[in-house]
Amino acid sequence: MKISYDSEIDALYIRFVEGQQACRTIRLNEEVALNIGAGETLVGIEVLDAKEVLGSGKVPAVVLEGLASSAAPLAVREKPGKKYGK
Repeated sequence: MKISYDSEIDALYIRFVEGQQACRTIRLNEEVALNIGAGETLVGIEVLDAKEVLGSGKVPAVVLEGLASSAAPLAVREKPGKKYGK
């Protein structure tokens, strides 16, 4: 699973399936959409206006509960800023 946040457009995306996927989109409301792939698999969840929808004006904290320790480290990194015209 990968969670990414784009501060320029205030959008949060939670990806459950890696790689390119052919998806159809189901809009739950103006801010939240589900991306559904082959076999009705939930590929990802998109949240627009994420600060307002999830965190009362700020990027919400992410808490992982009930997960067994894994060999892979938890990586938290800020998305690099986009540079246009370069």
